[in-house]
Amino acid sequence: MSERALVCGISGQDGAYLASFLLSQNYEVYGTSRDAQISTLRNLEYLGIRDRIKFLSMSLTDFRSVLQVLSQVKPDEIYNLAGQSSVGLSFDQPVETLDLLQN
Repeated sequence: MSERALVCGISGQDGAYLASFLLSQNYEVYGTSRDAQISTLRNLEYLGIRDRIKFLSMSLTDFRSVLQVLSQVKPDEIYNLAGQSSVGLSFDQPVETLDLLQN
């Protein structure tokens, strides 16, 4: 049975490359986004791995959301690469940006 990895922030550049590496090591890869239904997954599509990843919605600032994903996935490893990458949004939503940095 393969190891399970949960990658928070999988849609970003670093998350996509990490997912690609984990898949090459025969991991079962789960990825999260604040809203997995509308996330841009172009980095994963560019690497040709979009269809090999299971996606879930999760907000790192919502304990219940995190607990639900952890209970569902039961990961062997967790990688947190999630963060506010939009400068504009970081100014519009400073509290959320700070919360993400502290989690």
